[in-house]
Amino acid sequence: MSTLPPRAGRHCHHAINPLHSTVYFSPDLGKELGELGIDDSNAAYFVARSAALGAVGPGAVTATFYNFNHDLVARHLPAVWSVASPQAVLDARLRAADATLRRLLGEEIIVSPELAEAAELALRAAEGCTRHARPLYAAHADLPMPEEPHLAYWHAATLLREHRGDGHLAALLTAGLDPLEALVSHTATGKGMSPRWVLATRGWRREDWDAACERLRGRGLLDAEGELTQAGTALRAELEEATDRMDAAPYEHLGAKGVERLTELARGFLLTAASAGAFPDGLIGKD
Repeated sequence: MSTLPPRAGRHCHHAINPLHSTVYFSPDLGKELGELGIDDSNAAYFVARSAALGAVGPGAVTATFYNFNHDLVARHLPAVWSVASPQAVLDARLRAADATLRRLLGEEIIVSPELAEAAELALRAAEGCTRHARPLYAAHADLPMPEEPHLAYWHAATLLREHRGDGHLAALLTAGLDPLEALVSHTATGKGMSPRWVLATRGWRREDWDAACERLRGRGLLDAEGELTQAGTALRAELEEATDRMDAAPYEHLGAKGVERLTELARGFLLTAASAGAFPDGLIGKD
């Protein structure tokens, strides 16, 4: 039986994960990887997130990232590993995370006791994560932990993000949602990426999106206007509940008071970063 309030782990994740994600939208990552010779934004994302797995090919990335068109992934992998090694990419990513967090949060927060406390709490939560059937989490769990508190916090956020993400893919498979159906149904909740952003970054075409909409309508999950039906809303809710169950361990390990405090601190950092322009316009929404 859970010792946490309902959805406490989910709320904590939603506060921590976006700050981790800022590095993937940051010009600092493009600068660091550009200096290695990787100047395509899609290639940069693929290598930055998958480098912990080693010099993998497109199959591993398509499988573990789930919602990208395989043709787009194969356009860049494995060829990009001849440009820069996984270790060089990991080093560049950490430098980018350092620069991004310093720019978005400011030096006062970077050296604050609150950030050090958040790092300690997030790392303690990550002690409860498990490796089995979680390839992206397990690969990142093998990386060394940075010493500076802001980078330790970012590293812990990476572990918690990928742990939940790996579990979420199992939930999507169980629900019978393919990569684009997962994106379409998430966008229909109003909390997912906008169709324009998906089509610009995931390698899908408008006709692919429309076909996924038709498949969801055929299952009674989407209505004629592209809104979730009652059944679609129930399915998305169950997906999150299933993901919560598979991701409960780190937050149970941290305990209710720790989760509450970590969520409070993480939300403060996230608000500061968002106010500093951490995320691109038009990222979230139905249009």
